[in-house]
Amino acid sequence: MKLRIIQVGRTKEDWLKQGIEEYRKRLRAFVKLDVTEVPDTSLRVAGDIATVKSREAALCLKQIGPDDYLVLLDETGEMKTSLEFSAFLATLSAEKTVVFLSGGVYGADPQLKARANLCLSLSAMTFTHQMVRLILIEQIYRALMIHHNRAYHY
Repeated sequence: MKLRIIQVGRTKEDWLKQGIEEYRKRLRAFVKLDVTEVPDTSLRVAGDIATVKSREAALCLKQIGPDDYLVLLDETGEMKTSLEFSAFLATLSAEKTVVFLSGGVYGADPQLKARANLCLSLSAMTFTHQMVRLILIEQIYRALMIHHNRAYHY
């Protein structure tokens, strides 16, 4: 299985970059992971939140192939335990590219929700869109450790 993370905007905080890079290193032994940053859209330029979300969605959709399995991170999405998330990843085809999409500061446009194979919520709590990146990659790592019967989860 090939994994991709598409994220709107850059990760700016050094401590988040360091954490993300640590989990990227750990994941190399188990899976190929690509991270794509899509430029965020300024509210000043776009004029309103709906236009920001629509422009960001258009940029993201260009990065997603027709056969990619899209998991959209969204606060209204389905919640899974770590064990359920691990089992979910294990069910996906080895030939498929699984794309996790973390939207911008205003959330996901309806275009992305319509394209998504799964909308996933990481928590009932709200996190910054930059923190979600670290939480997501840690959960991917945890899911793979569970799948490979490694002690990390326990």
